[in-house]
Amino acid sequence: MKVALDVGPLYGARTGVGAAVAGLHAALAASTDVELDPYLVSNRSMPQPGHRKLPLPGIVGAHAWARGNHPHAGRWMPGVDVVHGTNYVAPPTGLPTVVSVYDCWFLAHPEQAAALVKLAGRVLRRRVAEGAWVHTGSAAISAEAARLLGTDRVVTVPLGPPPAVPELDELSRPAVADAIDGRPFVLAVGTQERRKDLGLLVRAFAELAPRQPDALLVLVGSAGDDSASVAAAVDELPAPVAARVLQVGFVDEPAKHWLLRSAAAVAYPSRDEGFGFPVLEGHAAGTPVVAYPVGSLPEVGGDAVEFVAERTPDALATAIEHVLTDTARRLELIGAGYRNVARFDWHHTATGLADLYRKALR
Repeated sequence: MKVALDVGPLYGARTGVGAAVAGLHAALAASTDVELDPYLVSNRSMPQPGHRKLPLPGIVGAHAWARGNHPHAGRWMPGVDVVHGTNYVAPPTGLPTVVSVYDCWFLAHPEQAAALVKLAGRVLRRRVAEGAWVHTGSAAISAEAARLLGTDRVVTVPLGPPPAVPELDELSRPAVADAIDGRPFVLAVGTQERRKDLGLLVRAFAELAPRQPDALLVLVGSAGDDSASVAAAVDELPAPVAARVLQVGFVDEPAKHWLLRSAAAVAYPSRDEGFGFPVLEGHAAGTPVVAYPVGSLPEVGGDAVEFVAERTPDALATAIEHVLTDTARRLELIGAGYRNVARFDWHHTATGLADLYRKALR
């Protein structure tokens, strides 16, 4: 089968979707069942060797495809059997189509979605109404996508693991290490968007800080639609506690890996999650993970996560303190984390997607 695969998420700052598409692309490229035709829709990105750029700007395509099926992209995909839109959106082609949906937060809460995300939702609904198949990474998201999109053409194919996290002695000390200065810290990785609920984590740290006077909170990730709320939550802290919250923004992979290896705990207070790579990254780094049992996380995290029952600052602070101070529980979570991340395999993902492509062709 010749599959046109959207590789647009590989360009620019690497997000969770970008990590997913990188894994999908590598696994499918190694598959004997699939011949890839990688494409991107972008006004600014220069295609890498082997990638084709469709001749229209990305934002124009989003606006046009939200209203109708022009410009029709089938003319630019000769010989293609299946189109796979890897980031919620696929162009109109008249070909069997698969669309990857990682979470349904923007479908369930459109009032909180940015304008471009709303456009993507309209394009997604149009493709699904035309018969596209939906790929998700967990059974929980499949059920939610089927309900919100009104389709039974939804198939769960779990993703593989994130890239391996090197040992600490293999990593160079990043600049952010100077601000941490050897102190224990709680790490959160993710764009500052409403779904991630980082303001709750800041308020939880206010509860935890007096009980753990040496601890820091380190927030890693790009600015997003909740950055103002996160900043306001930090501003509400007493000055000595606010000084212990480090917002370091986006970091490269080596710095992120150093932080994952060095953290006392990874906190992931997300309100919904389509897969949750930071949870598996914490497991791969041998760092205990604290999270809420939402979306895919009970499936992906299994028994290797300290799940929090109540969405309150005190409950989250108590759970974090538990993994910071209870040595037996820390060791239990670390061991379970190593076993858990070993469950995921990109080869299995590629095999499952090839089966889905064949289903779409039929």
